[in-house]
Amino acid sequence: MGRRPATVIEYRSYELPSHFPMRIIAGEDWRISDVPCGVLHFHNCLEIGLCESDGGKIDFAGHVENFHAGDVTVIAGDVPHTTWSDAGTASKWAYLFCDPEELLRPFFALDTLPNARLLDGLLHGWCRVLSPQQNPALAPLVRQMLREMTQKGLNYQISVRGLFVAFITELMRLPTHSNSGSLTGSMVIAPALRYINSHYMENFTIGDLAEACSMSQSHFRRVFHELMGIGPLEHLNHTRITKACTLLRMTDESILTVGEQVGFRSMSSFNRHFAEAMGCSPSEWRRTVGAGRSTSILKYNGWLTPPRDK
Repeated sequence: MGRRPATVIEYRSYELPSHFPMRIIAGEDWRISDVPCGVLHFHNCLEIGLCESDGGKIDFAGHVENFHAGDVTVIAGDVPHTTWSDAGTASKWAYLFCDPEELLRPFFALDTLPNARLLDGLLHGWCRVLSPQQNPALAPLVRQMLREMTQKGLNYQISVRGLFVAFITELMRLPTHSNSGSLTGSMVIAPALRYINSHYMENFTIGDLAEACSMSQSHFRRVFHELMGIGPLEHLNHTRITKACTLLRMTDESILTVGEQVGFRSMSSFNRHFAEAMGCSPSEWRRTVGAGRSTSILKYNGWLTPPRDK
């Protein structure tokens, strides 16, 4: 009897602008095929989706749910998933990809938010298909965020941040007994990704990450690279550089202080890794942002068009 083929999982990294960490993907071209692609994927950020027509299914790492027009989907960055439409249809979608922590930062730090543990649960290992019948407040908030992101009117970023606060608050109010969408631990490296995101500023080893995933170091390195396309140390450095860009833009801290705050132990190490990721030094990047040029973090390699069956 032949071996069951291994599940294929891909990492899709979406470039989020440093000055406003949200990206919209929408339009007539964004329609999902009725043929399952057979490949799960996960993201570097939170995904919020709005199904605008037809229906179909979403596979959350083996847990399959139906979706219909008007439904909102919320998928944490560490949840592998894939979507396909009902036979003979091509469901139309609009998506928002975002970094919740940076969106909320102007209002409050996550660790100071009342019921912060509920929010942390939404951002890690959590996925849901939310119907307008059961959650009538969610779809209007998503539609308004999509409108603001599309029209880019006066102070649209302030409006989107406020709408996002309301959206997250509604999610936190969902009854805990209905939180069947939690898939914490469904991806073997999820504990390592959560650890890096929470402790990137600290000094830890690959062994610590491997232990969090109950793996040997060699096996952990191999699995991590297969899923992410890069090694754990490179991912850690990318995370640190992303956080450094936010600090360089939003604070007056010195370059040395910013490097130390995100976990680099020397100025030379910070400068080297920053230049590799951004193509310039931290001081040059800060001057560029200050001049008002549009600058984004890290190279984009996510989807700009929906997957098609071959």
